[in-house]
Amino acid sequence: MRFLITGGVGFIGCALANHLVREGHHVRVLDDLSAGYDPDRLDPKVLFTRGDVRDVPKLWTLLQKVDCVYHLAARVYVEQSILYPREYNDVNVGGTVAVMEAMRDAGVKRVVLASSGAVYGEQAMQPVKETHPPNPQSPYAVSKIAAEHYVFTIGALWDIETVALRIFNAYGPGQQVPTSHPPVIPQFVKQALGGGSLVVFGDGSQTRDFVYIDDVVEAMVAAATASDVDRAIINVGSGRELSINELIKKVEQATGRKVHPLYNSAQSGGVSRLVADISLARRKLGFKPRTDIDKGLRLLLERDPQFAAKA
Repeated sequence: MRFLITGGVGFIGCALANHLVREGHHVRVLDDLSAGYDPDRLDPKVLFTRGDVRDVPKLWTLLQKVDCVYHLAARVYVEQSILYPREYNDVNVGGTVAVMEAMRDAGVKRVVLASSGAVYGEQAMQPVKETHPPNPQSPYAVSKIAAEHYVFTIGALWDIETVALRIFNAYGPGQQVPTSHPPVIPQFVKQALGGGSLVVFGDGSQTRDFVYIDDVVEAMVAAATASDVDRAIINVGSGRELSINELIKKVEQATGRKVHPLYNSAQSGGVSRLVADISLARRKLGFKPRTDIDKGLRLLLERDPQFAAKA
C-alpha cells in the first residue's frame, strides 16, 4: 500500500513509518520538524518532505496515488496549549481540515486520525469507553475533539472512510525528554539513571494508562485495512491502570536505582484516574497489547540510546 503520514518524524509517526516500510509498503512523510525530532531517524526508504500540514498544494502533491493517510501532525503538549490556544487551534484543527480538503481533491479514500485519551478528562466511571461524553480540560483536548468531528463530517460528505484512534500515554524508545513538560516515563527513567529527584505533581495517587509504542503501531497498522470502522472512535491503550507512585516503584526495579520523589502539591497532577476500555479495539482491530509496563521499561532501557549507555 501507499501511505502518507503527517507528523511522521515524531515519536509515534517515526515508529509507524519505519514499521510500514519494513513490511514492504511505500511511505511518504510530511513534517515541519517543529517538535525537534531528527528526520535521520527515519528508514532511508521513507520519502521525507519538510513542510506545513496546512499547505494544501504540497499535500496535493504528496497524496497522489496514496491509499491511506495517517494524520498525526499536531501540537501535543497539554500545558503549552493552555498558554497558546490559538496556535493549537490553528495547527491541530486547521491542519486537519487542510488534510481532509486535500484528500477529497486527490481522491484518497481512508484516513486514520491520531486522537488522544486526553479528550475524556475527569470521568466518574473507569475504564473509559468510547461512548463516555468527552470532558476536555485543556485547549489541546478541545482541538482533538474538533479534529475528530471535522474528519468524520468531511469524510461522510465526500465518501472518505475515517477512523479516530484515541491514543493514551504512549511511551518507548525514541521519545524526546524536553526540558519543559517532558513525558512522565522517559523523564522518570532519565532522572533515576542520573541520580536526580523525581518531581511528582499532586500526591502521586493519580492513575494513567501507559501503552508501549509497538502496541500503538500495531493498532494503527490494523486501522488502515480493518473493515467496519468507518466513523469509529477506538481507544488504544494497555487497558491497565497504574498510579504514578506505582510507576516510581517500577522505574526503580527496572533501573536498579533508588529514586527520591519530591511531591509538589501546589500543582495539580491532572485528572485523578484515566484508563482505557480497549474492548472495542479488540473487536474491531484484533488489538491485543503485548507489552506490559515491566517489559516496556526493560525494552526502553535496552533500545533507547539515551538510556542504554547509563543503564
